Amino acid sequence: MPYISVTALSHPGLRREHNEDSLVAGPWTLCGTVTENPQTMAFPLGRPLVVAVADGIGGQPAGEVASSLVVRRLALFGPALDGEEAVRDALGMCNHAVYAAADRAPELSTMGPTVAGVVILEQELLVFNVGDSRVIEVSPASDGDAPGGRAATDDTLHQLSVDDSPPLPRGRRTTSIVTQALGGAPTFSAITPHVSTSPLTAGTRMLVCSDGLTDPVLDNEIDDILRAHDGGRAVFELWKAAMAAGGPDNVTIALVTVTG
Repeated sequence: MPYISVTALSHPGLRREHNEDSLVAGPWTLCGTVTENPQTMAFPLGRPLVVAVADGIGGQPAGEVASSLVVRRLALFGPALDGEEAVRDALGMCNHAVYAAADRAPELSTMGPTVAGVVILEQELLVFNVGDSRVIEVSPASDGDAPGGRAATDDTLHQLSVDDSPPLPRGRRTTSIVTQALGGAPTFSAITPHVSTSPLTAGTRMLVCSDGLTDPVLDNEIDDILRAHDGGRAVFELWKAAMAAGGPDNVTIALVTVTG
């Protein structure tokens, strides 16, 4: 029977006092906590399955509250996310929920997260994001028959999400500025989610992650790790790479594989 495996890990990094990232995989959520050991779950292919990462906006209050609010709602909405319109509606409701929660408690004012993820349907893949968290399509791991253990294929990584960031100055490859998020402002602001649909094929492998991975770790290093490893080993090695690069931010990683 075809199934979907999701291997996930979330960690505060080496410089943050606590974790403001949250993750959803189907009905399962991981909110503002620490998992140094990757957790793997398997889901049958058929009804909609949502896998997403929400990342509290740095420098603004209660990021962990905002990110957990969003992933818990996505877990609730998940079985009904059967197309692009449903995903856009769900993200719009999450945006309203973040502002409503902030309005009820002054200490939560301007809280907000970015979010990125996928919804896997029986024959289609929906990709969505608001902000700079990422969804990256990943080629299968190497069979070890190419020189140096690298598969004789094109680049492993293909970014499917759309970064909501301003243009980068020459010589810079990352920025902490985002041009839209869920919540994050003193008064309500509508969002324009990025949502796309593509055919689903067996063997599809995707990385859903916060910028705590993609900011400090270069694409070619992520590429090398994902060519060499899969599942829990791949996620663990990606986390190690983020820590070796200084662990400047919370890092949350979900590796999603469609099998069968």
